[in-house]
Amino acid sequence: MICSVPVSGLSEAGSSGAKDKTKKPGRYNIIGMDPTKQFLLHIATGAELEKDTRIRKSILRAVGQMDIRADLMDAHMYAFNRSVLQEVLDQKDKFQSLKQDVLPYLVRSQLKSEILINGAPQGQQAKENGNDKVSYRILANASTPSFHELYALGPNGSAPVRRTHKCCVYIASNSKYCVRLNSIQAFMDINRDVIGEANHLSGYNFSAQNNIIHPSAELGSKTTVGPHCMLGEGSQMGDKCSVKRSVIGRHCRIGSNVKVVNSVVMNHVTIGDGCSIQGSVICSNAQLQERVALKDCQVGQGYVVSAGCEYKGESLARKEK
Repeated sequence: MICSVPVSGLSEAGSSGAKDKTKKPGRYNIIGMDPTKQFLLHIATGAELEKDTRIRKSILRAVGQMDIRADLMDAHMYAFNRSVLQEVLDQKDKFQSLKQDVLPYLVRSQLKSEILINGAPQGQQAKENGNDKVSYRILANASTPSFHELYALGPNGSAPVRRTHKCCVYIASNSKYCVRLNSIQAFMDINRDVIGEANHLSGYNFSAQNNIIHPSAELGSKTTVGPHCMLGEGSQMGDKCSVKRSVIGRHCRIGSNVKVVNSVVMNHVTIGDGCSIQGSVICSNAQLQERVALKDCQVGQGYVVSAGCEYKGESLARKEK
């Protein structure tokens, strides 16, 4: 599956700091498809994007025409025929990555076809004649979608050819929400989307204040929850708190005089009085004691931040035993 690159350009970096916001969105992939946009014929990723893109002539001869796109990205969602995947893994035991190894190999090799002689691959006949070399041939004339049929005639109406596999592509509609969650910044962006333009994904309706506050949530005196914010089921907030452009999960206990800005607070989090949280992710069951100040931080599950501590750009988590 491939989809449009988000307008904001999700960052590949792991930080949630302001530095990510200044990055210009780069190209994710260069993707080549057949004219019907059903088959994936070329894909360039990673370091390949820094170089000139080269398309093999054999591909162009096989398909006649190719649609090259730089505004799409691989969504990292694949569906494989099990026997084809197993055959590749058996032959290529050094492959380690679906995206970097298996997918490019399948895309390249799909245009190779075995010539069938009397119902058997030509390579098999060659082996029976004492020659170990398997013969393959690129189909030269395939201007119609039938070039990917399992059995077809050869280029000149000669012996039939057998295609070992085909690489199909599904382009997600622009009306669908499709992004890659592969960094802290992406996680923050997605949460903001869910309480913004993609609010239909939350399953809740926005209030007159353009936010989502669960009916069971409790707000103290003079506490404000701004637009594009979400307060989950059973969460409680003390007096004089302020929440801006943030998501707060279920069953959180938040004291008085707490400020939460551009942050994500997961479920069952306890936040003491006088805390300030900005641009941070607080994982489930974490505890922030009184007067903690966090900016651009990540707090791991179950971690306890001692009273009065101040952190900026830190990842706080319990050490594994």
